[in-house]
Amino acid sequence: MKFFLDTADLAEIEEAASWGALAGVTTNPSLYAKIGGKLDDFHAHIKRICDLVDGPVSAEAVSSTRDQIVREGRELAALAPNVVVKIPTMVEGLAATRTLADEGIPVNMTLCFSVPQALLAARAGARYISPFIGRFDDIADDGLGQLANVVAALGNYDFSQSTVGGQQVEVIAASVRSAHHVTQSALMGADIATVPFGVLKKMVQHPLTDRGLESFMSDWEKVKNA
Repeated sequence: MKFFLDTADLAEIEEAASWGALAGVTTNPSLYAKIGGKLDDFHAHIKRICDLVDGPVSAEAVSSTRDQIVREGRELAALAPNVVVKIPTMVEGLAATRTLADEGIPVNMTLCFSVPQALLAARAGARYISPFIGRFDDIADDGLGQLANVVAALGNYDFSQSTVGGQQVEVIAASVRSAHHVTQSALMGADIATVPFGVLKKMVQHPLTDRGLESFMSDWEKVKNA
């Protein structure tokens, strides 16, 4: 499993990248607003993220019609070679995805909540598909179960004739709220988990690790003082 960071915060990205396990970044309008982002700095900010990350950076189109999404997608893709255009799962988004994929621009189809949506996205040429987990949990539904269904369904077919460069579609476990979400996503075979920085930090932690380290350090002090 690869790990993407779900953020627009440059400091978080720089720190996570220093750990050596970061494969990409996903952003969205909400994450950009969270850091106080300004409209006139959006493209420059995406470029700064791309400079920090040696991997795909998803930048979301915010238009609602296919022609507008395509125009916006082209502008985003021109910012850096590792930009992936993020497009919501909807009719206009599918049409725009097909056009962009035919032009060699990779798309991350987001806000995916069902197998039929995922299958349509894959046939439309999406390079990445992002089923959401946590938002299902918010309405007392089984987000992990829905993700498992998407992974299984997409795994039944070869979509390489539809995607940019003939690459296989990759499933991004999105709306991840916990290390448990990451564990279960990995066990079911999701290709990528995109996680907030807080979750990424929790993935490193375990109480037995902390207890063992404390014991080692205590014993080493005894050695030093012997």
